[in-house]
Amino acid sequence: MFLGTYTPKLDDKGRLTLPAKFRDALAGGLMVTKSQDHSLAVYPRAEFEQLARRAAKASRSNPEARAFLRNLAAATDEQHPDGQGRITLSPDHRRYANLSKECVVIGSVDYLEIWDAQAWSDYQQTHEENFSAASDEALSDII
Repeated sequence: MFLGTYTPKLDDKGRLTLPAKFRDALAGGLMVTKSQDHSLAVYPRAEFEQLARRAAKASRSNPEARAFLRNLAAATDEQHPDGQGRITLSPDHRRYANLSKECVVIGSVDYLEIWDAQAWSDYQQTHEENFSAASDEALSDII
C-alpha cells in the first residue's frame, strides 16, 4: 500500500526522487499520468494495466468512455526509476501539475499522487473543513 506524505525536490532536469519505501513496489516499471485537481498519478505498471483494461471494456459507443480512454492513453508515460530512485517527469506533465522545485508525493492506497507543494497546501486548506463530512459520506457504504 502507498501511504504517507513526502516532500522530494524536482531537479532542473525534471527528475523527482520517489520515496525509498515505495521503490520495490515500483521497480517493475510505473506509469505516470494526469490525474484530478492538476496532480499526477503514479501507478505500478500492473495496477495501471488493470485500470486501462477496465476502461477499454467500457462501451465504445459511449462518447465519454472513448474520450476517457483516449485521454488516459495519450497522457500516460511509462517510467523506470534509475539507480537513485528518480523518474523524469515530462514537460507536459510538469506543466499540467504546475510543478515547481518543491513537490509533495502522497500515498493514495493503490497509487501515488505528485503535487506542487503550494497546490497541495491550498488543496488541504480548502478541503480540511469538509474532511469529516466527506469521510462519513465516502465510507458510508463500506463501514
